Amino acid sequence: MSNSTEIATLAGGCFWCLEAVFEQLQGVLKVESGYAGGLVEKPTYHQVCTGTTGHAEVVQVTFDPALVSYQEVLDVFLGIHDPTTLNRQGADVGTQYRSAIYYHSPEQKAIAEKRIEELNSAKIWDKPIVTQVVPYSVFYRAEDYHQGYFRGNPGQPYCAAVVSPKVAKFRKQFATKLKS
Repeated sequence: MSNSTEIATLAGGCFWCLEAVFEQLQGVLKVESGYAGGLVEKPTYHQVCTGTTGHAEVVQVTFDPALVSYQEVLDVFLGIHDPTTLNRQGADVGTQYRSAIYYHSPEQKAIAEKRIEELNSAKIWDKPIVTQVVPYSVFYRAEDYHQGYFRGNPGQPYCAAVVSPKVAKFRKQFATKLKS
């Protein structure tokens, strides 16, 4: 493991799904669920759910770039949710469920924009990617009960119906990138 770490802040629908996947990705050191991209300081889950704070549900992923590159993190992110739907993921609808990459550096911005352009050119999806690539400003950690939610509640109906299939898709698609 290297001495440096990098952070990716990603919004792709419900943060429980993203967190459950990224916790299993090789090179990821920490994943926290939270909120970003809005105007309200220290928002609560209930405030964000109203869609009036401007925040999206996000995960903040701390990773070792010697073990997993930022582009690989983005490939997992873009592969486990539908980046072509505006302000929704499945039954979760509203701006709080938008697809967004909050870049932390000019390099992250360039990598994200290039990767989206490549995937759009390859016509991986029937529609163009609508994922926003926007500057990172602040991350608000979600309430403690959201952290590790899928790990602690795999039988909860939403987890069983929505999170579990995304984790299974990730494990199949990115089998060589799983933590041992």
